[in-house]
Parts: sequence; C-alpha cells; structure tokens
Amino acid sequence: MSDPSGAKQRGLALELRRSGKAWLFVTPVLVALAVVIGYPVVEAVVMSFQKDSGIDPATGMFIEGGNAGLSNYTHWLLQQCNSLGGVIDCPTGTLGSQFWSAVGVTLFFTVVMVSIEAVLGLGMAIVMGKTFRGRALLRAAVLIPWAIPTAVTARLWEFMFQYDGVVNRVLGTHILWTSDMWASRFAVVVADVWKTTPFMALLILAGLQVIPADVYEAAKVDGASAWQRFVHITLPLLKPALLVAVLFRTMDTLRIYDLPAIMTLGNPSTNTLSILVVEQVRQGPNSAAALSTITFLLVFAIAFVLVKVLGANAVRTQEEQRKAN
Repeated sequence: MSDPSGAKQRGLALELRRSGKAWLFVTPVLVALAVVIGYPVVEAVVMSFQKDSGIDPATGMFIEGGNAGLSNYTHWLLQQCNSLGGVIDCPTGTLGSQFWSAVGVTLFFTVVMVSIEAVLGLGMAIVMGKTFRGRALLRAAVLIPWAIPTAVTARLWEFMFQYDGVVNRVLGTHILWTSDMWASRFAVVVADVWKTTPFMALLILAGLQVIPADVYEAAKVDGASAWQRFVHITLPLLKPALLVAVLFRTMDTLRIYDLPAIMTLGNPSTNTLSILVVEQVRQGPNSAAALSTITFLLVFAIAFVLVKVLGANAVRTQEEQRKAN
C-alpha cells in the first residue's frame, strides 16, 4: 500500500525545489528593477526632504541646502499665492499656486481622453474583428497614428490648430486654439484621441478574438438580437481586456507631458503635473523631487483603485481562477 503522507511530503519537496529554481530565474530581473526603478524612486524621496540652495529673497544672501522636513510638500499642497494691492506674493516660490491647477488639468485630460478613447477603441476593435476583404489593410492603417512619435504628432496638430491653420479654415472660425484656455484643452484632447485610440483598439481587439464564436451562434439560435449579443455576451467577456486597456491608458495620461508641452507652446491652461515638474527642476531639484513623489503617489492611488475596486486584474492567481470557474 502506498503511503499518503510520504507522497505528500515528496510532492511538497518537489514543489520547494521548483520554487527555488524559479527564484534563480526571477532574481536577476528583480535586481535589475531595483537598480533601474527602485534606486531613483528612493533617491527622489530622500531629495524631497532637502532644501534647495539659492538666494534668500528676504536677505539677498546665498543659503545652503539642508533638512527641509515636510516644507517641500506643504509648499505644493498648502501654499497659495496672494494678491496684495495688485502685487502677487508667493512666500515659498512662484509655482506653488499652480499645483492644484495642474492637478485639475491632469485629471480633466485623464477622464475625458480615456473615456473617449475607450468608446472609440471599442467600436474600432469590433469593426476590425469582423471578416471582410481588406481587413489587414484597415488594421495597418488604423495603427499608423499610434506609430507616429508624439513630438511629430504634437507639431502636426499644432500646425493644423494655428489661427490660419486647416481647422479654422474648414470650420470657418477664428479661434485661438493654442492660446485660449478651453480651446487649447480641446485641441490637446483631439490630438491625443487621434494618436492613442488605436492603442486602445489593439488591446480590446485582442480580448475580442478570444471570445468563442460558438457563444454568438448559440445566442443567434436562441433569437438574441445584435444589441442583446453585444450587451450580454461581448461586454461581459470583454471586461478584463477593456479594464486593462483603461488602466494602461489612465496611468499613461496621468503622466502626459510632451503632447501639451509641444502643441500649446507652454500655455499655462494645459500645464499638467509632469510639465510642472520639468519647470520646477530648473528652479529647485529638491522641490521638484517632492512634486514628483506626489505625482507618483497620485498615479499609484488611482491605479490601485482601478485594480482593486473595478477588478482590472491583469493576472489571476490559480485560486482566483478556480473560484471564477
């Protein structure tokens, strides 16, 4: 007779040996990530608690850096510029009052861009998923905007949105697209949607292609309409891929820099957190490190909400898969 306890022990020993071998392959990657990602993050956090050296506006004397405590963070989170007799007074720096404005612009771009791109990307993925003549050519053409470098895209749309550009001529308008507050934001949204919707469509298309065709055939036999098949079959089975696409684009948009910076030529109405970080680096790297840390925490918090609350898990554990089945 076989010994159940002995078989269990041998299985456990084999599992331990396998996990040990797995760590041999994973360790180099973890070390590389720690050097490339972990060290810069830790160094930025350390710098964020240091004062920037420079000229003291009160005395006109040069001051050395030192321990700043939480002053760099309170500068961004709490300080505001006050208008006293028509004179703008910013006690701790000229960029402190721009933080919450940049947060609002960044969140506005994120919500609007990702929402539009998700809807358009879903429609494009459904069209590209159908079988018809010229489908390969259509897929290649759709991916062209995404393949164009962002700097080139920004310049292209900046030329089109100029006062005497194509957009005003076609619409018969005289709008300052790159100078007006809401017009410049709208222009950035249009350019980003044009460029990155194909990325969303590609991820959603990958999710569509794993849905079995037999499910749709069975629904047709049961008399389900096209809308019913879309609502009760396509959307539920497409939810994991759709949420992963939204997660990727959300994190990317929260860090957006080059498109608005190049396209609107430094218009403050389109300044995002990343643009504000670059501007602050020129004035004080330690204060910029604090702003970078705040931006990192914001991106991490939003990604955590998407993953945990909305269920956008890209990878499931074996236990989760068993529960799902």
